[in-house]
Amino acid sequence: MGDITNPRLLYLKGGLFVVTGLLASGLLLLECPSLKVAALLAVAIWCFARAYYFAFYVVEHYVDPDYRFAGLWSFARYALARQRAGRTKTAGPPASAGSVPDEHRVEPSDAADGGA
Repeated sequence: MGDITNPRLLYLKGGLFVVTGLLASGLLLLECPSLKVAALLAVAIWCFARAYYFAFYVVEHYVDPDYRFAGLWSFARYALARQRAGRTKTAGPPASAGSVPDEHRVEPSDAADGGA
């Protein structure tokens, strides 16, 4: 099996996602060409991209620093287990410009002792 950390393969994989998404979107618009369908498709794509960002970045950096994203199924299990347990952690500061300021960054050694 190939090296999954090879940058060339990772860029190829990313490019294939873009090509496949463009192909699927184009075929949908050919099937039903209208501004309404194009707008709804754009909104759906944008919303799913933001939901993915929420699952892998926002939760890990602002909601629960102990959580480590390992895929969407992992996130679904995490969310269900968290809901069943009924525990809620307080959210950290709101995201600004997509990065975590140094004063709010939780280092792995801090996470072990509760961030104190």
